Amino acid sequence: MSALVQYEPFVDNTTKLFLKQTERLFAGNPDGCDFTRWLQFYAFDVIGEITYSKRHGFVEKNEDIDGIVDYLGSLFLYVAPIGQIPWLDRLFLKNPIYLKLSQWGFIDATFPVARFARARMAERLGPNLTGDPSKPLLPVSTEGKAEPKSPDLLSKFLAAHDARPDFMNDTLVQTMAVSMAFAGSETTAISLASVFYYLLRNPSALSKLRKELDEAALSGLFSDYETGLVTWSESQKLPYLDACIKEAFRLHPAAGLPLERIVPEPGVEIAGHYVKGGTIVGCSAWIIHRRPEIWGEDVDTFRPERWLVDEKLTGAKKEEQERRIREMNGMMFQFGMGARTCIGKNISLLEIYKVVPSLLRRFDIQFKDPNQEWKLVNAWFVKQQNFQAMFEVRDLVKPLNEKQALT
Repeated sequence: MSALVQYEPFVDNTTKLFLKQTERLFAGNPDGCDFTRWLQFYAFDVIGEITYSKRHGFVEKNEDIDGIVDYLGSLFLYVAPIGQIPWLDRLFLKNPIYLKLSQWGFIDATFPVARFARARMAERLGPNLTGDPSKPLLPVSTEGKAEPKSPDLLSKFLAAHDARPDFMNDTLVQTMAVSMAFAGSETTAISLASVFYYLLRNPSALSKLRKELDEAALSGLFSDYETGLVTWSESQKLPYLDACIKEAFRLHPAAGLPLERIVPEPGVEIAGHYVKGGTIVGCSAWIIHRRPEIWGEDVDTFRPERWLVDEKLTGAKKEEQERRIREMNGMMFQFGMGARTCIGKNISLLEIYKVVPSLLRRFDIQFKDPNQEWKLVNAWFVKQQNFQAMFEVRDLVKPLNEKQALT
């Protein structure tokens, strides 16, 4: 995370625009806002900034640019079952006839995100990149054109291509750039929607979090008292915010299917059972996150306090509570675990810990219809639907000494 904080200015650019557009489009709007979709627009534009130094344009236009979001939704509905029965992929998207027709130009099998990535590379590399899918993605020699103009991820991918063209070849550069957008938007949007949904469903928790933010503002913790933007370092000084986000991660991990591994030869013992080498095994975050022996009997309750040490406790009781919280942290599986932990984990955390407090400082948020439950669709990622929210502009709380000076 210490390395990724260098990307915070990219996140700030989009977050400030997101706050401005939320006020312009949705503040006082009786039609409300499809909050899950709006948060996905935000996540897509942030990852565009971080990867290419250019937003896709979702937030500016409040529309699904090139149908990317709808396309991803359809793709994951395909991926969920086909991922479990992979030979079927050879009949559909990996069908040799389909791919050959695409190669000959009879049909366009290019993903919308891939087209966006190629366009950004063309801008970066200028005339050296033709944009013809049948030609090499990158020139044989970029003659310095891959020198990073800004520390975005595409610059780093291109620099890696220059340094190790045998490994970081043309195809891998594009794969890396495209995969950032695929994985970096869906999971972050799902997690953000979960945080806000559970806060709105639990007014006492929302009230406590707002109190923490207001008290922090009064004490002068925040550096921005115009837009409401919260920095990463400021967010790390808000323990109840941290507890709310972790509790939302626990109740609604983005991945809805088991995260798979292959047992190495000659096999291994797992939970008292011998499993032979080559067997595919997996864990589900949805199961692990609801084990009462870890989280307590109220596993289906949104209770951020489970993540906080009771300051009234001392001695052995306090140490026991601290030990329990460390154990809970070690059991969180929403990003996977070990060497195969989600590579975009810290980018996602950077976005979430910034935009949640920023939105709550700037707006009062409530359900459009409190009686309407969201609908969950497990398309590998567990996407939320029917989350309609209303926004009202909130006066930013100013530092106490500044208020006193004004009076």
